[in-house]
Amino acid sequence: MAEPPETTPMEALESPTPSSSYSSSYLKSQPIPSSTPSPLPSSMSRLWRPAAQRNLRNQWSKLASHRQQWASSSSSGKSHANSLVNAHLSQRYMPSLELGVLNDMPDIRKKACRKLCKQQERYRIKLLSSYKDMVAAVIQMVNACRSMRCYQTGTSNSTLVQFSNSAGDQNDTGDGGGVSVFVFLSISSHEKLAEELVQMFIMELNVKRLLVLELLSISCEVPQDIGLHWGDQLYQGEFDNLSTLNLFSEETCEPVPPKLMDRKSDTPAVQCKNQPNPEVLQVYLTTWLAEVNINAHR
Repeated sequence: MAEPPETTPMEALESPTPSSSYSSSYLKSQPIPSSTPSPLPSSMSRLWRPAAQRNLRNQWSKLASHRQQWASSSSSGKSHANSLVNAHLSQRYMPSLELGVLNDMPDIRKKACRKLCKQQERYRIKLLSSYKDMVAAVIQMVNACRSMRCYQTGTSNSTLVQFSNSAGDQNDTGDGGGVSVFVFLSISSHEKLAEELVQMFIMELNVKRLLVLELLSISCEVPQDIGLHWGDQLYQGEFDNLSTLNLFSEETCEPVPPKLMDRKSDTPAVQCKNQPNPEVLQVYLTTWLAEVNINAHR
């Protein structure tokens, strides 16, 4: 008897559109029909399971890769933030700094302050770039989490059986009727595990945004009344990206306040200070490094 045709490889879904809405846990699974799905015929199940297994391995591999991308971007962001704070404090304390034999050089303090201000501007740009990379990594995590189902494509009477991770038939749930894929875990079980993982990074991203907002507000000049607000867009298209993660409120027209895992946020509207004291800056750097919303043992 001829071997069944090989199924086609799975392709990643496109990035969710800004209008995508997620559940309270920030993610939304593929549409599920209201009727109870019937199990696949045994002949179809034998073809579906290997395709579903390949797809799950592919998506979990992508999640691991994007998690490493997050770690790299977060580490770079911490380095840029630390350099920004050091340059800012050096510039702030330059007037009272003991320069020794350099003290008699003309305009040495003014030139040093000017150079430190330029350094701060460079580190702001690098910090914002690291934040954008973290946003991109989390969006790709959501993509992988939303691409775990395996759907049959083509007509039912076709001799060529193919599978995809995008739904072609509204009656196809993509989970093989709830059958297990690996040992006893179904598609839904894998989705729940992935959702739990991705949710941690979504919540941590929002905390990172608050820290980036504060650090970008640091000014070389004397304290000013004008600073960045929580509702300000940090880069072009940021609010669209946050909308895909359900981190942007349509009611208030600004990002939702940050919070810790399983805690309600009571954070009021934020307006950043241009020159926070050194102790506060140290807390910002420590909070960035701690990543309190991420359980590293998961």
